[in-house]
Amino acid sequence: MSPCLNYITGNSSTPSSRCCTQLGTVVENNPECLCEVLNGGGSNLGLNINQTQALALPTACKVQTPSISKCNVCKDQFQGKI
Repeated sequence: MSPCLNYITGNSSTPSSRCCTQLGTVVENNPECLCEVLNGGGSNLGLNINQTQALALPTACKVQTPSISKCNVCKDQFQGKI
């Protein structure tokens, strides 16, 4: 998810096309790992995630994601993915 860092940290008002492509790939292969970002996983890596921007990313990219209510932490799978 590194192409999305500028957007989800609040340094950009729109996600890049690379970010949206990467988001689509993650949703397809490991959608549960998106929850880690929303559950504070970025802080483990020294990142300050803007929750509002992170939650807006699927809409901004026009990518359908599972409901946030289905989030499960997947720490082992998430390591090294962003």
